[in-house]
Amino acid sequence: MDDIPWDRFDRSRVDPDILRVIKAAAMVERNAADYTAYLRNVFTDDAYFSDMAAHWEDEEVQHGDALGRWAEMADPSFDYRDAFRRFREGYQIQLDATESIRGSRTGELIARCIVETGTSSFYSALRDATDEPVLKDICHRIAGDEFRHFKMFYTHMQKYLERENVPTWKRILVALSRIKESEDDELSYAYHCGNFPEGTPYDRKTANLAYAARAFSLYRPPHVERASNMVLKAAGISPQGRFGRFFGAMMWRYIASRSRRMSEELKAAA
Repeated sequence: MDDIPWDRFDRSRVDPDILRVIKAAAMVERNAADYTAYLRNVFTDDAYFSDMAAHWEDEEVQHGDALGRWAEMADPSFDYRDAFRRFREGYQIQLDATESIRGSRTGELIARCIVETGTSSFYSALRDATDEPVLKDICHRIAGDEFRHFKMFYTHMQKYLERENVPTWKRILVALSRIKESEDDELSYAYHCGNFPEGTPYDRKTANLAYAARAFSLYRPPHVERASNMVLKAAGISPQGRFGRFFGAMMWRYIASRSRRMSEELKAAA
C-alpha cells in the first residue's frame, strides 16, 4: 500500500461510472478469505497448495483495500468498511464442501484460471480506460498480480491433470460454466452495497445491469484477445491458429454487442 503514489490523486479526473464499478470490485477482491477456506477444504492434503492459497488471499485482500481507499478518496461519503460489512452479511459462499464442485481438482484449478483471466483482463481494461493517475497505477499493479495468479493456478493444474487425466471436453465445460457464473449475485450484490444506501431493497436485475453495462464498456479488442488466449489455454486448446483467432473474434463480437445492448437498456431505465 505504501508503494502507491496516493499524493498524485486527481479528483478532476475521476469518472463517476468507473467509480461505481471500483466500489463493487473492492468488495469482491476483499472477500477472498471465504474462497481460500473453500480451496483448503478441497485441497486438504496438499500443503503446498494451502500455502499458495494463503499468499493468494493476502494479495486479493490488499487489492480490495487499495481500491476501497481510492474509492473513499474519490467519494468522501463512501465508507468502504461499512459497505463491505453489508456485503458480507448478505452474500456468502458454501464453506462446508470437502470436494470440488467442479468434479475434480483439475476442474477446480481450471475454474480458478478462468477467474484470474477475467480479473486480469478487467483491470487491464480499467487501467487503460481511466485518466486518474492513482487508479491507473493501482489497476496496473492488480492486473499484473492477477496474471501471475493465473500462471500459478495453471502450473498447479498440470500436476493434477497428469493424475486425473481429465479430457479436453470436460475442461471446456468447466471453463464455460465458470464464465457463466460471472453473472451470479456476487458482483451484483457488491455493486448494490457499494452504490446504494443501507436499507435500499436489493434488486438483482437492476444491480446486474448497472454493473455489467459499465464494466463491459471498458473492454477493447486487445483486452479480449488476451483473455481469449488465456481461456483457451486453461481449457487445453492452443490459442494459436485458425480456431484461436475465430474464438477471439467471436468473444469480442459478443462483448461489444452486449455492451451496446446493456448501455441502451441502462439509458432506458434511467
